[in-house]
Amino acid sequence: MPQSADKVLDHSKLFHEPEYKEMLENKRAKYENATPAPQVTEILDWTKSWDYREKNLAREALVINPAKACQPLGAVFAAAGYEGTMSFVHGSQGCVAYYRSHLSRHFKEPASAVSSSMTEDAAVFGGLVNMVDGLANTYALYQPKMIAVSTTCMAEVIGDDLNSFIIQAKEKESVPADFDVPFAHTPAFVGSHVDGYDNMQKGIISHFWKDAERKETDSINIIPGFDGFAVGNIRELNRILGEMGVTYTILSDVSDVYDTPSDGDFRMYDGGTKLDDVKAAVNAKVTVSMQEYCTKRTLEVCEKAGQATEVFHYPMGVQGTDEFLMKMSELSGKAIPDSLTKERGRLVDAMADSQSYLHGKTYAIYGDPDFVYSMARFVMETGGEPTHCLATNGGKEWKAKMEALLASSPFGAKAQVWAGKDLWHLRSILATEPTDMLIGNSYGKYLERDLGIPLIRLTFPIFDRHHHHRFPTWGYQGGLNVLVKILDTVLDKLDAETGTLGETDISFDLTR
Repeated sequence: MPQSADKVLDHSKLFHEPEYKEMLENKRAKYENATPAPQVTEILDWTKSWDYREKNLAREALVINPAKACQPLGAVFAAAGYEGTMSFVHGSQGCVAYYRSHLSRHFKEPASAVSSSMTEDAAVFGGLVNMVDGLANTYALYQPKMIAVSTTCMAEVIGDDLNSFIIQAKEKESVPADFDVPFAHTPAFVGSHVDGYDNMQKGIISHFWKDAERKETDSINIIPGFDGFAVGNIRELNRILGEMGVTYTILSDVSDVYDTPSDGDFRMYDGGTKLDDVKAAVNAKVTVSMQEYCTKRTLEVCEKAGQATEVFHYPMGVQGTDEFLMKMSELSGKAIPDSLTKERGRLVDAMADSQSYLHGKTYAIYGDPDFVYSMARFVMETGGEPTHCLATNGGKEWKAKMEALLASSPFGAKAQVWAGKDLWHLRSILATEPTDMLIGNSYGKYLERDLGIPLIRLTFPIFDRHHHHRFPTWGYQGGLNVLVKILDTVLDKLDAETGTLGETDISFDLTR
């Protein structure tokens, strides 16, 4: 066996050694009662047929690998974007470990959150004691400026009242009476992470704006929405609006907390929207959402406060960025500078340079509703065809918007919109109606392996690649980044198809 202190193999190579192959084969034979290989192959082939597809798409009582996560994940993400804020999840430790690991694996950064550690007794008698002790420990140990409370399934099923629990915890001096403890009910068994993000944003804003006397200013509030590329996108947003000279406040700025430097100092809290700025944000004349489906409830609070609201769908590519910049210019009275106009021209030029490789390419796109909408629009700008558009957390309204978008271009003529479907549905769809490429998150790698369709990773979560989130996808510069990712995949595929020595390499060109 080659494994030793002097020669340590990574698991990707270690388990291919003869000793491990023999061990695993013996395990299958003795303990797993494995189905014979020919039968496995026969069934696997059948699951790629139209017959299986019809049965799979008719499925109602089961969800297999949904392209979404649960509400509390979105709540933890939203809370992380505020100054000195610790997420306190009222539920079990295991649930909170999932949220932390999910965010840490994507951003490659620590994701801090604590739990009320509810167990069987709390599930029967309620979690008040857990809340009282948990808030006291969180305040003493982690010294936050704010504690943002959300819930898991357990707390919601038994009906724990967060408002009442927080009041009682303050009465028992777990935290000072004037300490900020906003909350949101985020049941994990309904909705998705975008709803949890929305509920927590609503909870935080409502907490700070309650009974506030509003004095309108020229400032603009911006809510980014749940975004796996938030580090790069929020910084790009700051750059663009800075060049325009816009006065604005980003509500939940996670760009620093999920991209802390290695300089010898651990930062449990870094950056984030200042709490004083959140209080002052009630005076803004308008609140702008970068992702409509992440902010529906939050925008209702803004409207009730007397603010105008505007919504976008993940502004990426030429048209998406045009619409955003023109609206910001209209709202702020600031002109779009020549520097941004030049960036637009460079993106258009890059798209034109590569048009011959992009025209007519077909795509399957999956992810959150706003992302799928924006990605499909950008694909059509390049001359591509978004053949399948799927959002597990997309509903009838989203489907109608998608169909209207696709109908606006000849490149959307063949597109199909799949609202509420999961990635096992998408497997059947692609096995029977394949596309040239697949755009989504890391979970698509299993579809790539199974069906041979190259995957382009452009949305949360990305676990099996590093540092994508540090580069923007919003704006003209972000559109250029996305264009390069798509082109690299197209050209890698072309090289693979023309690289067989003596057979296909007559077209294995140096210049593409």
